[in-house]
Amino acid sequence: MSKLVPALTIIAAIGSGVVGGVFFAFSNFVMAALARLPVPQGIAAMNSINITVITPTFMTALFGTGLLCLVLIAAAVMGWSQSGSYWLLAGAVLYVIGNPIVTMVFNVPLNDALAAVDPASSNGAAVWANHLSQWVMWNHVRTITAIVAMACFIFALL
Repeated sequence: MSKLVPALTIIAAIGSGVVGGVFFAFSNFVMAALARLPVPQGIAAMNSINITVITPTFMTALFGTGLLCLVLIAAAVMGWSQSGSYWLLAGAVLYVIGNPIVTMVFNVPLNDALAAVDPASSNGAAVWANHLSQWVMWNHVRTITAIVAMACFIFALL
């Protein structure tokens, strides 16, 4: 297992970087662009994104990296005396909590609420406004934790 850990750490760093990059784009310009659209069109565009993002490639990057991090948590704990174990554990825990868990607990329910609303209604406007503030805030959390996790994985390898 100890020979496999560096390779798994590299894969986790790449996965964290990819996921962090996607979330970085949403935090920095995608959501701002959607917010500039009239409410019904912004909702329609976000709902379309929420459907098209469910691809094997992105789900593997997001949740596969999370599963890999669970393996790395065990490896870090079992090999605590090994150089870089602290960084490995920190990166893996940060990623698991900050990405798959935040996604499922916060972002997905907000997406589900958006999908259930009539975009042309006053309630649609209220849900969209809440979505723009709350979803983006939690996306910032995902962005930061993925990027910091990537950095931790890199430090674990040094």
